[in-house]
Amino acid sequence: MPDRIVVTPRSAHGHPAIERMRAAGYEVVFPSPGAVPTAEQLRASLAGSVGYLAGIEPVTRDILEAAPRLRAISRNGTGADAIDLAAAAERGVRVLRAPAANAQGVAELTVALMLAAARSLPYAAGAIRAGEWGRRQGVELGGRRLGVIGAGQIGRRVIRVALALGMSVRAYDAYPDASFTPDGDFAFAPLDDVLASADVLTLHAPPAEKPLVDRAVLTGLPAGALLVNTARASLVDEEAVLEVLDSGALRAYATDVYAVEPPGVTALTSHPAVIGTAHIGGFTAESVERAMSAAVDNLLDALDSDRERPGHE
Repeated sequence: MPDRIVVTPRSAHGHPAIERMRAAGYEVVFPSPGAVPTAEQLRASLAGSVGYLAGIEPVTRDILEAAPRLRAISRNGTGADAIDLAAAAERGVRVLRAPAANAQGVAELTVALMLAAARSLPYAAGAIRAGEWGRRQGVELGGRRLGVIGAGQIGRRVIRVALALGMSVRAYDAYPDASFTPDGDFAFAPLDDVLASADVLTLHAPPAEKPLVDRAVLTGLPAGALLVNTARASLVDEEAVLEVLDSGALRAYATDVYAVEPPGVTALTSHPAVIGTAHIGGFTAESVERAMSAAVDNLLDALDSDRERPGHE
């Protein structure tokens, strides 16, 4: 019987890159084609599997303990915060990523959300659809200050577009790249300075143990600021966002990420000043192709090298 690889990303079902795993001699199993698997489905399918092409579902310690033959987990993206990395390391399971594969898609969605929030586009489109002439006065992004938290592959793309729109940009990064010097009013700055001056604040940072954007940060933003989050839900205190939206101090919150996905109907998702999308940042034809190809290559390389190690059975 061939070694088994479990595949869970919703965009992977039917993708041509999957055939490379079959051609390499692996059995490919989809526990929930086109849907996020439950913990029970994942646990059952991973039992006896050597490889795992993972989506956004949580990969907990007990799931890993139910997969004694598992050697590698490959993500079709950069983030691996849904995986218990400590448990994986203890079991000798390699966790592989596809960095920057979806950077362009996420950056373009970020800009789209900035513009949609500035001009209340969901409201305007919904009014026309309902046969109404709904108009809300918008704001222009040109001449305003963009604050960027995290100036990696995604953040740098957003910065270049913002500068082209005539915005000034201040960015915070834990490891600022001194060679990044785009044309326009741009500078790296301390975190507090970025947060205090941002008319539009966009997040492109890794997960945080506690919210980076909390009540204090939100109330310190300039009046009528826009907040965009295409990074991680844990970066934002959602209860504080709701309070500041209700007070009118924050004009809009545009997000592609949630503490629970899908989030269902909540006070946040149903708020009229919230623009929500269904974690679609990397869900473009081009990003899916890059991410899937990289994830499959990474997984096959890891499993092939494992096969070649002395003592492997």
